Amino acid sequence: MKEKSASFSIKHWSQDDQPREKLRDKGRSSLTDAELIAILLGSGNREESAVDLSKRILASVEHNLNKLGKVSLKQLMSFKGIGEAKAITIAAAMELGRRRKAETLIERSKILSSVSVFELMQPIIGELPHEEFWIIYLNNSNKVLHKQQLSKGGLTGTLVDVRLVLKTALEYSAVAIILVHNHPSGTLKPSQADKSITKKLSTAAQNLDIKVLDHIIITESAYFSFADEAIL
Repeated sequence: MKEKSASFSIKHWSQDDQPREKLRDKGRSSLTDAELIAILLGSGNREESAVDLSKRILASVEHNLNKLGKVSLKQLMSFKGIGEAKAITIAAAMELGRRRKAETLIERSKILSSVSVFELMQPIIGELPHEEFWIIYLNNSNKVLHKQQLSKGGLTGTLVDVRLVLKTALEYSAVAIILVHNHPSGTLKPSQADKSITKKLSTAAQNLDIKVLDHIIITESAYFSFADEAIL
């Protein structure tokens, strides 16, 4: 049986079927999602190749890489041929992809509207199971100078340090800030606490000639803007 299992290792495949060589010779864009995941796995199990196993994993998430990025290690390890090491490799690759997308968006991004904020922050906090509160610091052209996680909490809410927000704003010479946090519950209705912290930060920032432009509540697929709703 060991010999049969070894035959499913990538190095034993025919030259045309080896995804590593395909990537080298034809470029990374020539590979399917399953072939890219197969490279991460290196081998399948006794019944199927790494590509076939990858196809089965993708089918379980409806061939949606965003959904694959949310799959737990335990769920990945439920597939025959996926041990802890391979599960961690897949999870790490998904996280790198998420971070790359986030960094691409923030590199001197210019905030033109509440949609710009959603596009910038949704990949970072939109799919989290817990609540996080972030501050985006802007220059006088509304370009992003810095973004910072201010607090991280459970589903019940977060704590916001007003002094830290303003100290960081002065360090980056920011003239405006945008408050952003996520609602893991999926509701877009701002709580009384959301309104209170917005007012508190706006009042404190105003004394330093720093403007709070907006407070955005983000869920996985939508957002709520205090500015758009004229309740800032």
